[in-house]
Amino acid sequence: MTDDPTLGLTLSGGAAFGAAHVGVLQELAERGIRPGITAGTSSGALVAAAYAAGFDVSGIERATRAFRWRDIARWSFAPRLGLLDARALDEAVHRVFGADPLIETLPRRFAAVATDLRTRRTVAIDSGPLSVALRSTIAVPGILPPVRRDGAWLADGGMLDNVPVVATRALGASRVIVVRLHAKWENVRMMRTTRATADLERDPSVVLIQPEMERMAQWTMADAPRLIAEGRRAAAAALDAAAWVAGQPARSDRAEATAPA
Repeated sequence: MTDDPTLGLTLSGGAAFGAAHVGVLQELAERGIRPGITAGTSSGALVAAAYAAGFDVSGIERATRAFRWRDIARWSFAPRLGLLDARALDEAVHRVFGADPLIETLPRRFAAVATDLRTRRTVAIDSGPLSVALRSTIAVPGILPPVRRDGAWLADGGMLDNVPVVATRALGASRVIVVRLHAKWENVRMMRTTRATADLERDPSVVLIQPEMERMAQWTMADAPRLIAEGRRAAAAALDAAAWVAGQPARSDRAEATAPA
C-alpha cells in the first residue's frame, strides 16, 4: 500500500491535547488511508513529524503515552527569552533518529508552521534541520525562547495559524484531512479560527475532524489515553461522513462486508 501524494493531513496545536492526533492516525491506518503530505503547528507538528518520518502508529502511540514535558524542554537558569530551554528537543531528535535529519529527506512531505515575530506572518518550515523546525513551532513566547532562522526570530505557529491548512496545500495537497483540537467551553474571544473553521466545514475537498477536549487536561499527559480514544472516535465519525476519502466505504459498510456469511 502506497501513500496518496495528493492527500494532506493537517494537525493543529493544543499542548497535551495533541495526543488526540494519535487516535486519528490509528483510524486512518485501519482504513488504509495514507496521506503523503502533512503539516502541523506546535504539538500537532510533533505528531506530524513522526508520521512524516515513517514511524508506525503503534510506536507513535507508545511515545505519546510515555511523553513528559522534560523530553522537549527544561528549566533554564541562563539569561534567555524564555523560562525553559528547548535544547532537550534537539537531544530527543538525535536520540530517535540517530542524527538531525533534513526535512526534505523524510519519506513524506512535511512542514512545521511558526510565527515570524518581526513581520507577524506565518512561516511554513519545509526544509532544513528537523530540530530547528520543531523548536520554532513550539516556542511559546515567554516560556520557550524564539528560534533564529534565516534572519528571522520564529515562535509558536499557533499565535497566527493553529490549523495550518494553507501550509498543507502549499506542499501539494488537493484534498486535506484536518484535525482541529477544540473544546465546547471555548468562547468567541478565544476562537480566532471560528470563521476559518466554518470555511473548512463548507469546503468539499476537506474532511474536518474535531475531537472534543472538554474536561481533559491540556498541560499534563494525565488524560493521554482518553484523548487518543476521543481522537479515534471523532475521526471515525468524520471519515464515515466523507464520501471521497480514498474511496473507503463507511465503517458500518466495511464491517458488514467483512462479516462471515
